[in-house]
Amino acid sequence: MKFSGIILGTLLAAALVAEPASAVTREEAILQNAAVVLRELQAMPDLQIPDQLLARAEGIVILPAEVKVGFIIAARFGSGVLLVRNANHDWSNPVFVKTGGGSLGWQAGGQVADIVLVLTTRQSIEGISDGKLTLGAEASVAAGPVGRTAMASTSLTFDSEIYAYSRTKGLFAGVSLEGNGLFISTKGNRNFYDGEDSATAIMASTKAPPPPADELVAEIRRITSGAQQAAAESAAPAAEKTPAEARTYPLPDPQPGAEPPN
Repeated sequence: MKFSGIILGTLLAAALVAEPASAVTREEAILQNAAVVLRELQAMPDLQIPDQLLARAEGIVILPAEVKVGFIIAARFGSGVLLVRNANHDWSNPVFVKTGGGSLGWQAGGQVADIVLVLTTRQSIEGISDGKLTLGAEASVAAGPVGRTAMASTSLTFDSEIYAYSRTKGLFAGVSLEGNGLFISTKGNRNFYDGEDSATAIMASTKAPPPPADELVAEIRRITSGAQQAAAESAAPAAEKTPAEARTYPLPDPQPGAEPPN
């Protein structure tokens, strides 16, 4: 069947993306892919997450190679990481998460996409750390605005709790993910953090994470600190400029010592 072939091909592609090499664990592969997704998104000036939104970020979820498949009833699933602001307003160690959701309608086929979520409230973060957060039900979610200086189309205050970005076929765009659930992956945390599966403990830890998690934390620090500075500069009123000191540049005297003509 044509539809079943599409779905099978998508699942095989996702398996190839998600399955790490023998020397790399699944969790390490997720972290490496997450860093690549974030760098590639921010390398597109016309499509990147706006500075104004990154400056307000309380948490970031990156889901590399999330899969959507279905015939009539569609399902979306994937694995990724969550990083949040800690008490010092720095970024926490990454916590592993899973996503899942479904929809009913006339649809068929399959798709693999990279997803980035920007969380702007502590309530949305606490929903995930409690075990599950349903986008759109427990936390408002909207398609993220794109562009370095873009503002939300309906509000200048970014009043949704979560903004979503999706990349398919090489391009990022805002996307609505209402109905999807985010879950803490205790198994992923346990595997990567030597038995520690508590999301709260991982996010509160002041110990540097093992590689490649440290690289992802450094990348998020870099883009958000730059965004905060850029957003502050764009929001600040123009400073009053002190007039420059007047300067004269006299022409050479063609007749030195002579009286100037009347």
